[in-house]
Amino acid sequence: MYKIIFIALFLFIVGNTTVFAQTETEAVLVAKDTLKSNNIDPLTPAKAAFYSAVLPGLGQAYNKKYWKIPLVYGAIGTSLYFYIDNNKKYHQYRDAYKRRLEGYTDDNYTYLDNTRLIAGQKFYQRNRDLSALVTLAFYALNIIDANVDAALLQFNVDENLSVRPIIYPNDVTFKTNVGLTLNYNF
Repeated sequence: MYKIIFIALFLFIVGNTTVFAQTETEAVLVAKDTLKSNNIDPLTPAKAAFYSAVLPGLGQAYNKKYWKIPLVYGAIGTSLYFYIDNNKKYHQYRDAYKRRLEGYTDDNYTYLDNTRLIAGQKFYQRNRDLSALVTLAFYALNIIDANVDAALLQFNVDENLSVRPIIYPNDVTFKTNVGLTLNYNF
């Protein structure tokens, strides 16, 4: 009988000590975010536009689109070359005409009369002004390109959402149809 009382007392003590030894903790469940967070800087397009305004092509370098830099300098450089060339020829025709009015005939355009010198002045002046507008347009296009490219870099363009062309036969007439498919993968 002492064995049964001893075993019962032992189980009672061991059972109560494990209950009192446990402390209650609150388990906080946090769901993990399965999507990658894309840190978006809203000032990135403004920075790229500012850099392109300071030095043409610098905004494209900021966007890491290095292949666009030669295009920017080629476009601005070509239009600037035509501006300088037309300005030089305009001044040559103008100076030759002024010398003719003063009575000198020793210019490089002795084969042209006064009306042709005036027409040449107008032609090169118009081309010079047009070249200046084209130069300014390419400069503005450089700034706009850097701004838009920086804004578009922040968009998600992975393969989960895609628009692709598709060619499929018509079931009734068996003619080939062309269309677009919009795919969204979850």
